[in-house]
Amino acid sequence: MRPRGVLTVGFVLFAGVMSGQAASAGPITAAQPAAAQAAPTPAPTPTPAPTATRDPNDPANTVEVPPVSTLAAPRLQLPFPCGQRWTGNSSNSSAHRAYEIDFNRGSTADADRGDTVSAAAAGTVVISAHQGSANGFGNLVKIDHGGGWTTYYAHLTVRSVAAGARVSQGQKIGTVGNTSKPGNNISPHLHFEVRQGEGYPGNIRKAVFNGVTFGYPNQTLTSNNACGGGGGGTNPHTPEKVCGTGYKVIDSAPLGSAGTAYLLYNSGNGNNCVATIKKTSLGKATAAGAFLEPQGKTRVTDSGSFTYYAGPVRAAASGKCVKWGGKAGSATYTSPFEHCD
Repeated sequence: MRPRGVLTVGFVLFAGVMSGQAASAGPITAAQPAAAQAAPTPAPTPTPAPTATRDPNDPANTVEVPPVSTLAAPRLQLPFPCGQRWTGNSSNSSAHRAYEIDFNRGSTADADRGDTVSAAAAGTVVISAHQGSANGFGNLVKIDHGGGWTTYYAHLTVRSVAAGARVSQGQKIGTVGNTSKPGNNISPHLHFEVRQGEGYPGNIRKAVFNGVTFGYPNQTLTSNNACGGGGGGTNPHTPEKVCGTGYKVIDSAPLGSAGTAYLLYNSGNGNNCVATIKKTSLGKATAAGAFLEPQGKTRVTDSGSFTYYAGPVRAAASGKCVKWGGKAGSATYTSPFEHCD
């Protein structure tokens, strides 16, 4: 027989060893094996935030441009070539929400189709696209002028600039038309808007052309766009347009840097025509004149202060020599009797 004390010590020793193993193995107990432990509860899937609905009349830009620190409004000009007269109306369209303007100048419904549309101020084209069924803009050009200021040109027949292009004030960006979404039967016109910042239609601003606020609800204006601030630019009038259909230039004489006098002839009716086209002080009334004198007849003269041209003066001169000339500023020209055929 073993002594009782030895058995007691061995049992205590065995119990101590088992106790150490249990401590090192963690909280697993004999009543719940490791395989029976419950898996951790997965985290709940977050609910996506609702997507904001963008107003279709506030289309997203195709091109983004760096923000400009200045908040000054651009100095806008009428969105048409220098010297043209257009009538704007803000109240005749049920689609207008604020200070939008529809422009026309012709006396018939289709008279303005294809007329040039010019950038009202320099900037970057951020949209140049047909809006399809999204809204009624049709062919739309949108220009970012910096500081949150943008201009919209809608219903264009043709878009002449691409998104991302830099344009200068007065640059052609398209032509007047009547494109819209399917089912919208509208007459050709330019739909024009000025906007600042976000939040349609609250971001639509009154249009200010050449420093003067448009005379809402309607007003007829003459464009000073690309007129060189009254001292330069390109004269939108040509001698052929001034004299009319059938007239062709057969001679011309420079009037210094201020303009040019032109002699034209119409072979269909045997008439001559003279027009003086200004080159400087465009849009400002300055001294100009044009005259035509068929040999043996009284001289016909148009003289005074004119913004773009003097004339036309016409006279029958088939088979006769003519004396002709003009004036622009202080420069004058008088021809001898010539062109006698």
